[in-house]
This record gives sequence, structure tokens and C-alpha cells, in this order.
Amino acid sequence: MIALKEIRKSFGRHEVLKGIDLEVEKGEVVAILGPSGSGKTTLLRCINYLERPGSGRIRIGDVAVDCGHPSKKEIHRLRGRSAMVFQQYHLFRHKTALQNVMEGLVVVQNVPKEEARQRSVELLEKVGLGAKLDAYPSQLSGGQQQRVGIARALALNPDVILFDEPTSALDPELVGEVLAVIRKIAREGITMIIVTHEMAFAQEVASRIVFMDDGAVIEEGAASEFFRSPREERTRQFLRRMTPEAVYNI
Repeated sequence: MIALKEIRKSFGRHEVLKGIDLEVEKGEVVAILGPSGSGKTTLLRCINYLERPGSGRIRIGDVAVDCGHPSKKEIHRLRGRSAMVFQQYHLFRHKTALQNVMEGLVVVQNVPKEEARQRSVELLEKVGLGAKLDAYPSQLSGGQQQRVGIARALALNPDVILFDEPTSALDPELVGEVLAVIRKIAREGITMIIVTHEMAFAQEVASRIVFMDDGAVIEEGAASEFFRSPREERTRQFLRRMTPEAVYNI
């Protein structure tokens, strides 16, 4: 489904990603954990070329890109296979919730407006915003804006949805409503890669955990095993800090 091979990315002399290999199967939910500055968000942005990797290969479905020599057509096709849910929502401020969800369908995928409207209404109802179709972002809470972002991503029917810390910009009391929506779509078998700092959520919703530090994958495995029996000392240090109440079989 998704395969990353030897993905490298540098900003100036600072190497942020140091040869990342990662595979994600169709229907899998992978949570990427790690300390700040470990390269998690950069990796996510490289998958759909919001950041251009310096080298390596990316494949999503039948679209493969040599990151050293990509063509514009290949990049366009790769981006069409994924959808991103951002930390800061990135909604069009002058468009309603319904118009924000319709935008990609009409402009990018050339879906007829009435068909796009019908699908967008269905998706906003799915994320609990059926009563907010005509509301502008300024009239929505942070949690509601993020749910519009999730509906917008779902509308594109991507092969994979990429979540970049989807709750980090929210007030604590609004986190639960967004996580509930992500849980719901996870149960539908939609492939997702989620960068998150919500340990309990990752343990509940992810089928696999990838732990990164200093631009490299340190450890990965099934969520249950990862939290119960981490193999690497660096992983254990991280989990002790993030989940001090946990008991590990080490």
C-alpha cells in the first residue's frame, strides 16, 4: 500500500530524516510517536511532498516517486493519493464549512457541484456537523474546525489520510470530540498515519506504533506490545516520561 525507502531530508546542514524505511498496509492505522524535533512531522509532510525529500523512494498504491529525480506529474499523482489533516486546520476563512469540504472535490477532482455538495453534506453529518453547514470558521470552535478538516480529507477519498498532531492546537476540553471522530473512521478500515502526542489514544486506535528519535525509526511494533514491552532503552525512557504510571515487562 505505502512504502518509504531510505527517505532523507535536510534543512541546510541539519539532517532531519536519516534514511527512513516504513511500510503501511491497506486499512492499517499507524501512530508515529517521538519527542519534539525527532522528524515526525517532516516525515509526514514528505509523504505527500509538502516537503521535498532529498533522496529515497515513496510509493502509494501504484504511484512511485524517485525523490532524487521526481517529475511534476509524479508529484501531482502522489499528492492525489493522500489527504492531510493539519494542526492548525487551514480552512478557507471566507468559505462556509460546506464550501470548505466541497472545494477540493470541485476544483481538484472536477466533481459536479451538486454531487460535491451532496457528498460534503453527508461527510459533515458524519463528523457531527450537520447543523453547521453554513457556518464560517470564525463561528466554529477549534474542535469543530478540525472536524471540518477531517471531512474535507475524507471527501477526496484518498488512499491514506495523514494526521499531523490533530489535537495539539485544541483546548483540552475539545480534544475528545476530535479523537472520537478519528476512532470512528479508523473502525471503517481507512488507512491512516497519525503523528500524535496522545499516548492513550495511540494505544487504543493504532494497529502499529512507530517510535522516532533524532531523525530515525528507533522501534516499531504492534500497539499492545509496544506499550507493554518496549525493546529499546530509548523507547522506555520516552514512555516513562509520557506515561509515568505505566508498568513495562522489561
